Amino acid sequence: MAISVRDVAREAGVSVGTVSNVLNRPQMVAPATVAKVTAVIEQLGFVRNDAARQLRAGRSHSFGLVVLDARNPFFMDITHGAQERALANGYTVLMGASDDKKSSESRLLELFDEQRVAGVLITPVDTDLSRLWKIRESGTPVVLVDRGSGDRSFSSVSVDDVEGGRLAAAHLVDGGRRRIAFVGGPLEIEQVAHRLDGARSVVAGTSDAVLQVYETTSLSVLEGRRVGEKLAALPENKRPDAVFAANDLLALGVLQALVMTGKLAVPEDIALVGYDDIAFTESAVVPISSIRQPAEEIGRTAVDLLLREAEAGADAVREQFVFAPKLVVRASSR
Repeated sequence: MAISVRDVAREAGVSVGTVSNVLNRPQMVAPATVAKVTAVIEQLGFVRNDAARQLRAGRSHSFGLVVLDARNPFFMDITHGAQERALANGYTVLMGASDDKKSSESRLLELFDEQRVAGVLITPVDTDLSRLWKIRESGTPVVLVDRGSGDRSFSSVSVDDVEGGRLAAAHLVDGGRRRIAFVGGPLEIEQVAHRLDGARSVVAGTSDAVLQVYETTSLSVLEGRRVGEKLAALPENKRPDAVFAANDLLALGVLQALVMTGKLAVPEDIALVGYDDIAFTESAVVPISSIRQPAEEIGRTAVDLLLREAEAGADAVREQFVFAPKLVVRASSR
């Protein structure tokens, strides 16, 4: 059975209020009494219930974080950065994944509300932010992660995905590739759409280049493998000579399919570029070129914004941080 404040008070021969003061306002208690109560706490092994105390005060010392996919190392790196900065400021991070589903996102937000988190960090599933408006109006600050706030109504931390798409497509075009396949989806995901927009702008400015879109139902290795098998089965005159995948998990799936068929070589027959630059890209059977996003820095910066909003309250200024992507060239596109 857990030791309670009443147990400590009874053993120390003081009131429950005195034990509470020793725990929360020791300067109000005589030093001798503080020493006696502290000794009893150590003797009984009492552990204070900070969660209950914080909930009674109105807010916990936790932030809620909603990511799109907990299986994607990119989002795990964001979580690591966020947790590092939160812990340094006396907070913890409660993380949940929406799996690109609005219903899961809503349920996670409900749970965070029940936990009375001190703030919410979220990569939204779609552009409908009405639920986030209500959360903020209730007094809980909200920061968008890996997603910009076009109207600047929310603080946000993101990467210029249009530029990232341009970098990937320009690299492929500069390498002599002219039949480029874009693999990614659902296209309703803003980041995917922006990466496609960037690639399209490069191809549109190259007279003899074409871009074909292979939309996926998710940003997963399995979906990448499915598309890779389809590409490998195409006749040579219809097959792309380059693939730009909307994330590295898709790129890994495409590479697996191409290697498993044994018909096509990367990059000799098909060049390949992914997005996110997760650790697995460098150790793949053919190291994959990718567009790097500073994932951990995104997480740390998002927590910094949340802390500033929490401190400023109603006077908070909405801030938008946009990081520049970087092309990392490896064997898959050399």
